[in-house]
Amino acid sequence: MPRDTSIRSVLIIGSGPIIIGQACEFDYSGSQAALSLKEEGIEVSIINSNPATIMTDKVIADHVYLRPLTVDSIEEILIEQKIDAVLPTMGGQTALNLCKEAEERGVWEKHGVKVIGVDVAAIEKTENREAFRQLMVDIGVGVAPSKIANSFLEGKEAAQEIGYPLVIRPSYTLGGSGGGFVHKKEEFDAALKRGLEASPTHEVLVEQAVLGWKEYELELLRDSNDNVIIICSIENFDPMGIHTGDSITVAPAMTLSDRCYQDMRNQAIKMMRAIGNFAGGCNVQFSVNPDNDQIIAIEINPRVSRSSALASKATGYPIAKIASKLAIGYNLDEIENQITKTTSAYFEPTLDYVIVKIPRWNFDKFKGANMELGLQMKSVGEVMGIGRSFIEALQKACQSLEIGRAGLGADGKHNRSIDEIMYGLEHASWNRLFLIKDAMSMGVPLESIRKVTRIDKWFLAQIQDLVHLETELKRYSLNNIPKDFFFTLKQKGFSDIQIAYLLGNVTEDEVYDRRTSLGIRRVYKMVDTCAAEFAAQTPYYYSTFEEENESVSSDKKKIIVLGSGPNRIGQGIEFDYSCVHGLLAAKESGFEAIMVNCNPETVSTDFNMADKLYFEPVFWEHVREIIELEKPEGVIVQLGGQTALKMAEKLHEKGIKIIGTSYNDMDVAEDRGRFSDLLKELEIPYPKYGVAENAEEAIVVANEVGYPVLVRPSYVLGGQGMSIVINDEDLEKAVVKLLGDLPGNRVLIDHFLDRAEETESDSISDGEDVHIVGLMEHIEPAGIHSGDSSAVLPPFSLSDQVIADMETYSKKIARALNVIGLLNIQFAVKDDKVYVIEANPRASRTVPFIAKAYDVPYINIAAKIMLGVNKLKDFNIERKLQGYAIKEPVFSYDKFPEVPKELGPEMKSTGESIRFIKDLEDPYFRKLYKDKSMYLSK
Repeated sequence: MPRDTSIRSVLIIGSGPIIIGQACEFDYSGSQAALSLKEEGIEVSIINSNPATIMTDKVIADHVYLRPLTVDSIEEILIEQKIDAVLPTMGGQTALNLCKEAEERGVWEKHGVKVIGVDVAAIEKTENREAFRQLMVDIGVGVAPSKIANSFLEGKEAAQEIGYPLVIRPSYTLGGSGGGFVHKKEEFDAALKRGLEASPTHEVLVEQAVLGWKEYELELLRDSNDNVIIICSIENFDPMGIHTGDSITVAPAMTLSDRCYQDMRNQAIKMMRAIGNFAGGCNVQFSVNPDNDQIIAIEINPRVSRSSALASKATGYPIAKIASKLAIGYNLDEIENQITKTTSAYFEPTLDYVIVKIPRWNFDKFKGANMELGLQMKSVGEVMGIGRSFIEALQKACQSLEIGRAGLGADGKHNRSIDEIMYGLEHASWNRLFLIKDAMSMGVPLESIRKVTRIDKWFLAQIQDLVHLETELKRYSLNNIPKDFFFTLKQKGFSDIQIAYLLGNVTEDEVYDRRTSLGIRRVYKMVDTCAAEFAAQTPYYYSTFEEENESVSSDKKKIIVLGSGPNRIGQGIEFDYSCVHGLLAAKESGFEAIMVNCNPETVSTDFNMADKLYFEPVFWEHVREIIELEKPEGVIVQLGGQTALKMAEKLHEKGIKIIGTSYNDMDVAEDRGRFSDLLKELEIPYPKYGVAENAEEAIVVANEVGYPVLVRPSYVLGGQGMSIVINDEDLEKAVVKLLGDLPGNRVLIDHFLDRAEETESDSISDGEDVHIVGLMEHIEPAGIHSGDSSAVLPPFSLSDQVIADMETYSKKIARALNVIGLLNIQFAVKDDKVYVIEANPRASRTVPFIAKAYDVPYINIAAKIMLGVNKLKDFNIERKLQGYAIKEPVFSYDKFPEVPKELGPEMKSTGESIRFIKDLEDPYFRKLYKDKSMYLSK
């Protein structure tokens, strides 16, 4: 059936600010859906309050509304744009809840708007735990014994009837909020109370806990002809009991019997058909008894889910893009397969490789948090590794995590306490994968690990194989490792650093030189959806160690953009936004744009965003070999946050050109000591400071500069390790801890300007001219991390002299640092005197916010200047902001109720929203200002 021609304009509802449980995967799906609909000549409007996303950029949609996600906002857009249909399946739970609320208020009917991609009734059936359970019973799909409870008494009765252990699942929540396991009667009352309070409908499902069962997911698509295909099977490495967002997952499923898989397929299709007559995507979760293959349904989500982005990147099948075309009437066999260009989308992907997703946690930002994993999601991001085997993909995922690991162990960071290891195996946390390897290295039997973790034996055997290989490697020296064995090590994902560590007294470069002399080099394989049965047209690659290389380097001038890796606090989606604009600018400037990144949630890893995508760890060994193959004009490190910046020194050492600001100039800004010396030369005020390498030196420095002092390490992002102390005793503790967490680092000790106001500037420099992108004033004072502060653009209470000084200092510093591209500077203002706190010659988390507020494509402009194709004078920059824009941080404290909510120098927010106001009398601003008055010196 051809598309519904009555649909000429569509509204896509976004997911709002990034929170734990609803992250940038919805930026990816929303962006892909918008571009897909625009291909069909449909006018696309987007509503989303998140300024950091590419989804809210004009390159994605015809009309972008940076407004609060409310039904009232939606109704205004329906009238203004004469919307024909709304697509609510690309914005996570937030969008579905809004769609349902609008339906209940009669908004869709009133304005003659079709809801596409989902049946509104399906939302109720899937989110209401009792309705879902009853539906499964009616269609003959197994579910765990359970009872619904709307009150404390009903919950107690249900627990008594079902027996322990139990799981409590609140209705209508995201990321498992309020859910949890109850192992014994004494724990039940508190858990039930928490669940009832978390549910907006004061309803929970009290269910038998199938702890230790295996967990699987299937991603489905259905068209209006009722054709259904399974895009991907995903198996959780972790057994039931850990939220799927916190589980290591593998695709395709590794330990699923064919009979069980066919049964699961049939049940998933039956479930999708039972929840409504709609065309679009669906995610289904199952649990399987490892003893007898009994299957029970856990849940079904009639929308693009967190796993949909993973499945899209894993298979090369663009789920959100196809789902949006299905939603406007096309059938699967009428849509072109985006990879082969010769087959239809009615084609289930077949993989000849393995992908492994590992979540990324930020417990270090939540001091005192309960770090044990359970039903409530706690991770802030994820990485994906692609390899020819499970173990290769697993090691690549470990290298991608940005936690200082060189792979799965073999890097000197192992745990040697058997008591800690065994406790960690039983009480899963962020490091359980590494503890499994440590336990095996210490001789703990595989069966003992299986019993305590309930992880499938096949996965554990794969990890044990690494231990055997490490033992064998230690028999050799670098120069007598047999070529075949060396090749095997690389095929198993061992990095050169790991091999160097295991051999001892050998450097990474020496290992690299030895293996390349033996002809052992990475080759690149195409992600092609069809196991090479049909020729693939899409330049989307992963590395492995085999004979044939499928990535052919062209003769074009190339630019490599290094991505930002996994989302984490301090380095979020705003850096992916910057990377995407870097790619677009490179393409517009006539370069072949090459992306290197490992985050499956992002738009930068969409296979049609770059000219060539390498889905690889942003890890030196991998980046090095891509550069050697592609021979680019240079590498952009300025857009990918600290992940990309930390590569600058290596690139500089190897003589590889860094596009934009040079390594030495970036190093001056990153090294707090060198930077303060520069400020002194420029006669720019800065807080008194000193540098120390141990606690004794720190105390001397602190007494010279005067308490209170800000203690911080060099080269960090998101305020990691920063603290404010007021005496010698607290300083000693802070320094000892900091050097323990970040060994080899130097400690910077600055006099802290108590009760000063904090401000920021962002600017672009072409080496001659400097353009001030924006000046912002924080509502909270200095001492609270800028990422956790509400910022107002332009400033609302600064004197003309302070603003003039900020502009003067910004231009002076930009020229002194020879900035080519972007520069962010943070200031403290006290008694109308402006002090410079720090400068970052790179993309900052605030530039996307300013770009959206002023409606100017600043990152694109900066990238073209970095590439040397334009100067500032080539751009006619006109700002469109009338009134003020406010950036307000969003926190995920609901996941960590035990953590104090006080803000300080270490960043804790997970996302941000934007709000426009006409004047300072706006009730929103007045309330925000009043609510934060506890921090104010005014």
